[in-house]
Amino acid sequence: MSPAAHRNTFEDHEACFLGVSLDNPSFTPAKFDSMLTWVSRRFTRCIVLIGDSIHRLTLASTRGMNPDQALDHALDLGRQFVRAQQPVLDAYRGVTDFTVVTCGEVQETEEYAEFHYALCTLFAKDDAFRASVEAFGRAYHAKYSPMVGAVERQQRIDTSSAYFLEEFAVFCCLTRRDLPVMVYPGQFVTLAEIAAGQHPQAPDELRDLTLVSLRLRGR
Repeated sequence: MSPAAHRNTFEDHEACFLGVSLDNPSFTPAKFDSMLTWVSRRFTRCIVLIGDSIHRLTLASTRGMNPDQALDHALDLGRQFVRAQQPVLDAYRGVTDFTVVTCGEVQETEEYAEFHYALCTLFAKDDAFRASVEAFGRAYHAKYSPMVGAVERQQRIDTSSAYFLEEFAVFCCLTRRDLPVMVYPGQFVTLAEIAAGQHPQAPDELRDLTLVSLRLRGR
């Protein structure tokens, strides 16, 4: 839970958004069902955010796809996920209003462009923020890409940073839409640091966001 001070108050909100990462083992059907169960017991409205367009960066970096190919494949993966999970989403609608929104849809808005510009500017100028964003990519690729050369690894770290900046800008847009709680089966260290006041120049929408990190087991 970030910030920890919200542990006993985050359920006072009526709405949240649930982040979905594509090609991620945390989103098997059983685990996704568990997430929906958890959300439905606490919130009356939830946006299910499909990380489709931003996934293109991962595909281009790790699978060698060109930008257009990566985007097309990422969007298709998003559509496949929604089609497969629609019956499960429909089963909960009597309790919670689950609405699917894609990152691609959000990224088409002027609001997104403004947030993304602000975050890229912060990344360029603020050493502490940049180091925090880069740290995840560095650790991730050291673990999962140990055999690539130094130049290739740095390119992958840069791609991970670009991914996070786009993702954070999308989060800002949803927070502004009166969705102050994000639910995700994992941790965002930089977001936790922002919540703790370590990056005071970050957008208010990120500083006001409550992140609930789920630890669920698929049935």
